[in-house]
Amino acid sequence: MKKPIKIAVVQFPGTNTERETFMAVRRAGMEPIEFLWNNNYKLLEYCSGFIVAGGFSYEDRSRAGIIASLDPLMKEIRKQAEKGKPILGICNGAQILVESGMIPGLKNYQLGMALTDNKRTKDGHVLGTGYYNNWAHLFLSVPNHRTAFTQHLLPGQHIHIPFAHAEGRFVIPEILLEELIKNQQTVFRYCDSDGNITAEFPTNPNGSIHNLAAICNPQGNVMALMPHPERTENGDAIFTSMQEYIAENIEPQDKVLAYFADEYTIKPYKSDTNSIEWFVESIITDNEALSVQNTLNHLQITVTVSRQNYWQIVLNSNASHETENAIIRSGELFNSNKERLVEFQSHLKTAYFLVRPKEDLLGRHKKEILTRHFKIKNLIGIHSGVLWKITVNDENFNSILTKALKTNIFFNPFSHDCYEIQK
Repeated sequence: MKKPIKIAVVQFPGTNTERETFMAVRRAGMEPIEFLWNNNYKLLEYCSGFIVAGGFSYEDRSRAGIIASLDPLMKEIRKQAEKGKPILGICNGAQILVESGMIPGLKNYQLGMALTDNKRTKDGHVLGTGYYNNWAHLFLSVPNHRTAFTQHLLPGQHIHIPFAHAEGRFVIPEILLEELIKNQQTVFRYCDSDGNITAEFPTNPNGSIHNLAAICNPQGNVMALMPHPERTENGDAIFTSMQEYIAENIEPQDKVLAYFADEYTIKPYKSDTNSIEWFVESIITDNEALSVQNTLNHLQITVTVSRQNYWQIVLNSNASHETENAIIRSGELFNSNKERLVEFQSHLKTAYFLVRPKEDLLGRHKKEILTRHFKIKNLIGIHSGVLWKITVNDENFNSILTKALKTNIFFNPFSHDCYEIQK
């Protein structure tokens, strides 16, 4: 009698799709093993494959997947992948794989892309942003033997499975995307019910570049998939493919990526004299900043972290002080029961970094609400951001600060810009 194929279902605090994943693994004839982030890592050796399950690890604090990606467990998962074992990341699991550098699989696990805020567009207009759940058709755009998860699909086949996410839009440098396509790593693309691929909503539900729904690593044994195949039998071929890949001892492919991302340069911040800048501080405990601080401290990077929300309000020459008061009264940019406006103040041993999205969907959305719903006039634009304050009480200030920034916990350079405020 053959030994059962054991698949570790990896869970972090906030994971919530483990039950559906267990069921899908069993349907594929394998044995699911619950593996929590704080389990004994030695147990991983007894598993033949891994699924990083979906949900909202650490409540998506800072951004989806980043805190879990820095957990020491992910280094162990990397080691298992290097042995040729299949690793599937679903939804939040996909975000974790991208933030950890396992996808797309650049040299030394260099960060190469982002999964960022959804953007539903049609005819050049943004119809919606943020969390969205529905069903999507996924077109297999690589040969079925290319990955550990597509063995039981036919070339050009499309499957119909659900999705549910807020940050599922792949953002990738054009030169890397071209190499991924050539390297057959763009595994699944969103299509319509006839298999046609168009970039607009609803075919492309989140605005992902190249309609991407899943990307594999060069070897084909690791895949980041945003929709949820575990929630329907329509997705079972992904899990039975994984079973065959393991049972038949199929070898990973001998492929690599040549792309290398240039080191990101943080720019000095220059205030716009033609706009109003608000710094919004939380009155209650800021769990997001606390989670970031604890994560860095666990990595032996001893810092204190706090944060403020940032708003840049651009008004025309006809605006008055009453316009600013009307924006305050709307409650759209901050909740006066939980937050307050503060002046920027600098302190010793503290560095200040303003992180802003490259494509500010939140700011655009807030501007539309303020002008359409609250009828606020003379408003040209709203821009959002986060001011991170990093305090280092150590004589090695610069080296510790550099270590903290290199974790990428404060921003992803493919979806955000970062500026240092020096005052």
